[in-house]
Amino acid sequence: MEALATEWRIRTRNRSAAGVRELLGLLSDQGFAWRDLARMIGVSVPAIQKWRRGEKASGENRLKLAGLVAAIDLIAAQFQIQDIESWFEMPLLDGAPVTPIDLWSDNQAFLVLEFASGHLDPETALGRFDPTWRETYDSQFATVRGQDGYLSIRPKGQQ
Repeated sequence: MEALATEWRIRTRNRSAAGVRELLGLLSDQGFAWRDLARMIGVSVPAIQKWRRGEKASGENRLKLAGLVAAIDLIAAQFQIQDIESWFEMPLLDGAPVTPIDLWSDNQAFLVLEFASGHLDPETALGRFDPTWRETYDSQFATVRGQDGYLSIRPKGQQ
């Protein structure tokens, strides 16, 4: 995992040479919504819009943008994930609506990289993100197949 962290740091430094508008353009080309980018960077949508118009971003925010672009580069190149923006929106596990966007927004960027690499299964990734995820997303209902062969739901514990 140290090699993955080092590769991400190198790519982030390389990407940080680009301007904010260029970084936003690359993210936009990937299909990311401005609201998702704002959330992942930790700023407002109006801040993103200002940067798109050429206003300056802080060095910290520029580095965050570069880190996100670098992570996307790394995920696409090394882990063969296509349609990266859509992948970021996919829940890690059925029944738990936590996505890589949620992880990234919670400053868990390396967790996203570990999950993308396949070194973490969804349950482990969710456990690192939220140790109470099983209780948080536990449903009172179960999916069952009826005698007619169709799926339906019923309260858990009911026969």
